[in-house]
Amino acid sequence: MPRSRTESVRSIVITGASSGIGAALARLCLERDWNVFAVARRADRLAELAQHPNCAVLALDVTAPGAASRIVNDAVQRFSRLDVVVNNAGVAHPGLLLDQTDAQIDAQWQLHVAAPLRIARAALPHVRAQHGGFVFIGSGLARVPAPGYGAYAPAKAAIRAASMQLRRELRPQHVFVTYVDPGVVDTEFSLASGMQPQTASWHATPERVAAAILRGIERRAARVNAVWWQTAGTVAGEWFPALADAAMAQLVTPPAPAPVAVASDVPAAPEQVLQTSADDFDTALEPVRRRMERVKLPESFVRSLLVTGETIDLNDAAMRWAGMPNKNERAALHEVLDTLAGAGFLQTESEDRWRVLREPQPV
Repeated sequence: MPRSRTESVRSIVITGASSGIGAALARLCLERDWNVFAVARRADRLAELAQHPNCAVLALDVTAPGAASRIVNDAVQRFSRLDVVVNNAGVAHPGLLLDQTDAQIDAQWQLHVAAPLRIARAALPHVRAQHGGFVFIGSGLARVPAPGYGAYAPAKAAIRAASMQLRRELRPQHVFVTYVDPGVVDTEFSLASGMQPQTASWHATPERVAAAILRGIERRAARVNAVWWQTAGTVAGEWFPALADAAMAQLVTPPAPAPVAVASDVPAAPEQVLQTSADDFDTALEPVRRRMERVKLPESFVRSLLVTGETIDLNDAAMRWAGMPNKNERAALHEVLDTLAGAGFLQTESEDRWRVLREPQPV
């Protein structure tokens, strides 16, 4: 019995498909007659892709529990096969590495290393059946880390090593693994990472990088250097670390170190106290605790949102908590975050966005 068109057309999963490289690659694959399963946290940004008949979308945080199996199962259910997985989702959290909390460091590891490996593990039987492959998006910072990028550079170095290891392990199974150095790309990455966007004429476009990635997939390439001369620069920096250090000192201004509390026999003035009391967070939530109970909003989930320096987006947070939140749930979460802003844990950036100023004490 002949296979249907859906079963005979190659299928690709792309995470981080709501903008930048991921969105450009999704559009290009659709133009080239692939079936595309696009994954991202922001459902509204996936709406345009969802209109294409050969595209299915899933609004999901790739680090959420069970995300890997859901992505793979939904993709295979929709298209009956899975050929290629592109692990593109990513964002950096700025800061000096040793100033970052355990939660911030773990968040970078989960997003850039653990989640891609979980998705690859879940997808391997399907990808192997099609003699397909995996693509991991790296960074020039994996070779030449820059000050101020916190745990992002170490995480990208880890996924670079993991992709090389997987390439050698999976080659006997006729599965290719491609590592991509995208270069400096004109995307929302810097803004989403809390850094100032510095668009320049020499930045690569997402479309250029997407085209290089798709060529790499077609050729089953071990490595894709989307902007060769930028990669050459990072290789030079890796080989000549003293020159790289001098260049970084001229080009990059790292953030100031975070203030550190110092023990003293002299009591500090109230505005100088850096620690918060253990029940400070509980006290802040008292005005909204009844509302949280009514909508079954766990205090543990609210605590998990508070990672110093990160930005909380109401839509993203509501979807992580409730999946498809109703108006009452969304309003309740908004009230809780506004209350925490009033208590000094958050800084309001817009109607639906807050920056985390400090974290609650561990329970």
